[in-house]
Amino acid sequence: METQVCFKCKEEKSLDEFYKHSEMTNGHLGKCKECTKKDVRENYRKTSQQLAVYDKLRNSNPERRSRRIERQRELRKTNPQKYRARRAVWVTIKNGTMTKQPCEICGEVRAEAHHDDYSKQLEVKWLCYAHHLEVHGKQERKAA
Repeated sequence: METQVCFKCKEEKSLDEFYKHSEMTNGHLGKCKECTKKDVRENYRKTSQQLAVYDKLRNSNPERRSRRIERQRELRKTNPQKYRARRAVWVTIKNGTMTKQPCEICGEVRAEAHHDDYSKQLEVKWLCYAHHLEVHGKQERKAA
């Protein structure tokens, strides 16, 4: 098994602990995956406010807005029952008939409404993002 020394943490690690990079002489990045992820997280923290401003400007672009609206219309057409159920929950929250609740599993305050059956529009489970993904059989994207 081939090894390489990370230029950041100076540890010798196996090549599978380094991202592949076709431009490098041995085909792998000189910084290990762990250090790369740490740097990406740190950089995101430093630039997150700038990214928010950039995204706001980008999303105000008329062409992007029209594409987003068209995508929403298509999704509503493909599953109108789902749209009506989500809309019903939104309206009842807005008019005060229903209030958002914490996650039923972990108690996280920021929770989303989950429908087991879209025909029962106001029967929802309140789940945090991670548990909502779990219920749908998806995994949460881990921060790089």
